[in-house]
Amino acid sequence: MNTTFSIRPILPIRVFGFLTLAAALLATPAWAQEASPTGLWKNVDDVSGKPRALVRITESNGALLGRIEKVFPAPNEDPNPKCEKCEAANKNAPVVGLVILSGLTKEGDEYTGGQILDPDNGKVYRSTVRLTDNGKKLSVRGYIGVPMLGRSQTWLRQE
Repeated sequence: MNTTFSIRPILPIRVFGFLTLAAALLATPAWAQEASPTGLWKNVDDVSGKPRALVRITESNGALLGRIEKVFPAPNEDPNPKCEKCEAANKNAPVVGLVILSGLTKEGDEYTGGQILDPDNGKVYRSTVRLTDNGKKLSVRGYIGVPMLGRSQTWLRQE
């Protein structure tokens, strides 16, 4: 007697595929909340609304560091600007390659306790950053004293 056994899957493949897709979609919001500000960001001027630079943010020992990779000068501006108003080691340093964001550490849903350098005026301000729009935007605030005495920019994720 030749008996052939057929094993049927408990769940058809289509149902299994659907359940896998549903699980992945449900997990996405948890992943998005864990997004990091590390990566490449387009700095958009809060006054003109025009892109000013690309800033690469990295993390080392739990602290963020932001370095300018590229600038977008206006037609009448120097294509290779220097930080003429900066002090100490940054005095007359090329803006491309300049560290403008440093020392920010995660505190709740934002990064605080750091500083930001404005290459246009050479001043260093206290800073906070917060991811928005599911990690696609970065709200960057520079201030003197207390955060409400400052200004904010929205940077756009590039990668």
